[in-house]
Amino acid sequence: MQDFVEIIFRTDRTGYYYNYKNLEISPDTQVVVKVERGEEIGSVVNCSFFDEELEIKFKKNEIYNILRIATEEDTKQLEIVKQKEQEAKKKFLKMVVKYPFEMKLLDTVYQLDGNKLTFFFSADGRVDFRDFVRELANEFKTRIELHQSSGREDARRYGGLGICGKTYCCVTFLKKFNQVSIKMAKDQNLLGNLSKISGPCGRLLCCLRFEEDFYLEKVADFPEIGDEVFFNEAKMRVIKNDYYNNKIFLSSKEKKNETVTLEEFNLLERC
Repeated sequence: MQDFVEIIFRTDRTGYYYNYKNLEISPDTQVVVKVERGEEIGSVVNCSFFDEELEIKFKKNEIYNILRIATEEDTKQLEIVKQKEQEAKKKFLKMVVKYPFEMKLLDTVYQLDGNKLTFFFSADGRVDFRDFVRELANEFKTRIELHQSSGREDARRYGGLGICGKTYCCVTFLKKFNQVSIKMAKDQNLLGNLSKISGPCGRLLCCLRFEEDFYLEKVADFPEIGDEVFFNEAKMRVIKNDYYNNKIFLSSKEKKNETVTLEEFNLLERC
C-alpha cells in the first residue's frame, strides 16, 4: 500500500499527494504540487498517510504528485502572486457595485502559476453571479471561481478564542468540518440553552462531536429518561442523567427531587 503526503494550501483546503520522487520532506515543508490546472504551493501536514480510498484513486491515476520542494524562485513567485491578489481585490470591489446582489469579499487567492483566481465571499442566501463571473474572467484572463463561505469557514479564516478560552479548534488542528447535530447536544444533556453551545460561527460547537463517543458509551449503562423506580417507598421517574459524574436525577409526582449514583440506582426496584 502506498503512503501519501497531506498538504494544506493557503485557502485552508487540504489534499493528498504522492511523493513519487522520494523527496526528503517533513511537516511544514513548503512544496509545489501538480493540480488540475497547473501548479500550486502548500505546506506538508502529514508525511505518511495511509487510506484505502486514496489507494484506489492512486491506481486510477486520480492522485497528483508532489513536483518539488519549493525553491527560492517559487517563494519569489508567491510574493508576486500576493501582490496580484491585492490588485485583484480592489478591482473586484469596484466591479461588484453595479450588480444587484450584496456580498462581502473575504479573501482573494491566486494559484501559484496564475491559472486560477478564487474569490471567497459571504452573502445571505444563494447568489446568482454567472454574469459577474464572465465579466471577471474577461478582466483577469484566467479561470475564475467564486466560493461562498459558510459561518464555520469564516470563523476559521478570521480566528479567535472560544468560550473555553482557547483558540478555535478549526484554526488549530481541525482539518475538516464534520456534522454536529442537535441529537449530540441531547445525548449530552445540553439542550437547555442553545446559545451556550453554539460557536461564533452560529453553528453548534464542534467539540460536541469530540465528546459524543464518550456519552454514547456511557448511555448504555444508564436508564432512559422517564423510567420509573421506587425510592424510599415513593414512585419516582428519571428526569436527567449525569453521565460524567455517574449520577441520576429522580422526581416524584409531588415534585420531590432526589439524586442517586448509578450504583445506587441499579439497586432500586423498577416499577
